[in-house]
Parts: sequence; structure tokens; C-alpha cells
Amino acid sequence: MIFEHGIVRRPGPEMIYGLTSGSMGRPDFKKALSQHDDYIEALRSCGLKVIVVEHDSRYPDGMFVEDTAVLTNNFAVITNPGASTRRGEEKEIGAILKRFYKDIKKITTPATLDGGDVMRAGDHLYVGLSARTNQEGAAQLISIAGEYGYSGSTIEIREALHLKSGVSYIENNTLITAGEFIERSEFSGFRKITVDDDEAYAANSIWINGSVLVPAGFPETKSKIESEGYRVLEIDVSEFRKLDGGLSCLSLRF
Repeated sequence: MIFEHGIVRRPGPEMIYGLTSGSMGRPDFKKALSQHDDYIEALRSCGLKVIVVEHDSRYPDGMFVEDTAVLTNNFAVITNPGASTRRGEEKEIGAILKRFYKDIKKITTPATLDGGDVMRAGDHLYVGLSARTNQEGAAQLISIAGEYGYSGSTIEIREALHLKSGVSYIENNTLITAGEFIERSEFSGFRKITVDDDEAYAANSIWINGSVLVPAGFPETKSKIESEGYRVLEIDVSEFRKLDGGLSCLSLRF
């Protein structure tokens, strides 16, 4: 699979009030802007044409655009975010996607779905059932996917915020896994790069056109991925981590 485009939304000063379950303190907005600049350049270095959407002061978490849509080669699905404070973010993203997709579907209430709970591996969608994605949201997405020849299945999440907080598909039938996802039977058919607990944040890495973007500061995980033959780019996203956000959260790639 080759990605051609990326969508990002710039963080705004209101990000310091974003949702978080952690205790790492408030993000440094100026530092976050600089990190976001570097993230955009990394996407471009992987061959993506990046659409940059300006921040919207109504949405402190708006830079985590991955949660607003699920994208495949054939169709796009606009989500219905599980956090009530994030509902509405998806509207502007949906308008942008109309430039690229003929078929755009929508997850509708009472269903909730965050894009961070959806991991695509080939033509199969794994959908995490979390505090943000409910059974109805998963069912709607899997039904839509079936119309286009994709299969889907659900995975109960016990600890992580999102599915992709702890597992990432980096092509070549390979997963990066951490924590509760290392021994899950649903992933028994994959080759696995396992991440130790003290580097669990690095399980949220992203494959883009042969390169793997990895959060900075996790040398063991970086070394394991490189040893599998991948080109690795380290990106510092420390300020977004304070809001439970990872590398995949910050863009839509298609």
C-alpha cells in the first residue's frame, strides 16, 4: 500500500485544556508547535502531500485528526467521536475528504467510533471496543467495510485508551505490540515486534511508504524495528503525549 496524502490540523493554544488521563502536566504550546512542524516535515519526507488545517479554538484536542475518519483505498468513513467535547471536529475533515473520495459514509448515533480504535491490516479492519468506541460503532464500520470487500472484527480493550495506543501494523504481516496486546489471540497470525513496558508508548508508531515513524526517546524499540530492515525516523511528540496522543493520532494518511 502506498500513501499519497496526509491531513493534519495545527494545535492551538487551547490544547493545554485537552483531554488527558495522565499526570504529565500541561503541554508547552510553543514546543508543541515546533514538534508539529517537525512531524509535518517527516510526513513530507515520506512522500506525502500534506494538507494543513488551521486550529479551531472550539476543539482543544482537534490536532488528533486520526479520530475523525477511517480511510481506505476505496472509501472513507466519517466517525462519531466518543468524547462529547470532540464532536464536530469531523465536519471540516469530512469536507476536505470530499475532494478525494467519491464514497464517504458516516457513523451515526447511538454509535460512537474513534479512528484511533481502528487498525487496518491489508483488507481487514480490527476495531477496538473502548471507552470511545462502542459495539454499535464497530458494527456500523464493519458493515460499511463489507460493502467494499473488506472484513472486520472487534477486540475488547481492557487498559489502553485506543487500540492503536498499544498495537500498530507496519506492513509485511508485522505488528508492533505492547502490554495487553502482546499475547492476544486475535493477533496470533502476525510476526510481532514486542515493546517492553517502559517503552510501551512507542507501540504507537506508523508505517509510511517503507519508513516507520517512531516517537523519540525509546531506543530499544527503535533498534528492534531497524533490525527488521525498516528505515526509522524518530519524531519528538512529548507535548502530545501529555494529552494521551501518539504519532498516529496526529494525521490521516491515505
